[in-house]
Amino acid sequence: MSESSNARRRHVLRGLGAAALLPWLMPARAEDFPTKPVELVVPASAGGGTDALARAFAEAAKKHLPQPLVVNDKPGASGVVGMSDVLNGKPDGYKVSVVIAELVILPHLGLSKFTYADFQPIARLNADPAAITVRADAPWNTIEEFLAAAKAKPGETKVGNSGNGSIWHLAAAGLEDKTGVKFNHVPYQGAAPGVVALLGGHIDAVAVSPGEVAAHVQGGKLKMLAVMADQRLKGFDKVPTLKERNIDLSIGTWRGLAVHKATPPNVAAVLRDTARKGAEEPIFREQLDKLNLGFAYLDADAFGKAMQRDHEYFKQLVQKLGIKP
Repeated sequence: MSESSNARRRHVLRGLGAAALLPWLMPARAEDFPTKPVELVVPASAGGGTDALARAFAEAAKKHLPQPLVVNDKPGASGVVGMSDVLNGKPDGYKVSVVIAELVILPHLGLSKFTYADFQPIARLNADPAAITVRADAPWNTIEEFLAAAKAKPGETKVGNSGNGSIWHLAAAGLEDKTGVKFNHVPYQGAAPGVVALLGGHIDAVAVSPGEVAAHVQGGKLKMLAVMADQRLKGFDKVPTLKERNIDLSIGTWRGLAVHKATPPNVAAVLRDTARKGAEEPIFREQLDKLNLGFAYLDADAFGKAMQRDHEYFKQLVQKLGIKP
């Protein structure tokens, strides 16, 4: 065989070899995802609002995804543990994070090395205000009485939150800033342990969402003194807003879904479609109502813009209040 023939043969073989590699180099087709269960990582403890929302969504999404969403609670460090777990995983869409408002707070406190920009947004599902809640047998029946007692003994009133730098920590700190009181902030690994501590009499109040205390309020064990919202909430019509009490403060949390920013676009598209359809399921809305969690859906683009705005807002708030981790 001539040298030119050999060269042509080598060229053809190299071409065939490259063609054989193409399926491996090309991204997976959308219809190929998912081929196994998808882990839904919750950066909070079981029993709280974030966990409840995740489980409600996983149930609603069943008919819209060929594989189940498996909820995995990974609490700690105001959400850093769970959200880091997703960012440290393979960016293939098989780890989806429930992202929480702390994502746009913690970087400003030096408590996380990542920001919202390290995630690719899928959808926002929920938003809720903070509320000041105390035990039913507490001596305060109004927010004014509670604040007066706190002002009389600076630094002694124990207010539980879901971790240093958490949205509920900032909510209580914002209340301090607006009213001139000084609390003793007590961090827990999520809202649920804080509520348990309140029930046990270990702290005086919590600054968490209404949904996270609703069952105990309805059961007569806790009472809600005020919500940090612009309007009174459905299901808590008798609870005043802070603004009604001449305290100009509205602050709250949100929860959504996101994946590693390097996740293939076609895989993210499947998850976005699932999120949209799951959020439209009546069973999801019904569960949120039962949990007293506010439905507040945003698609990926709008959610990304909202996170960017909140990132800037909390940066200013942290600096203004001089909050340290």
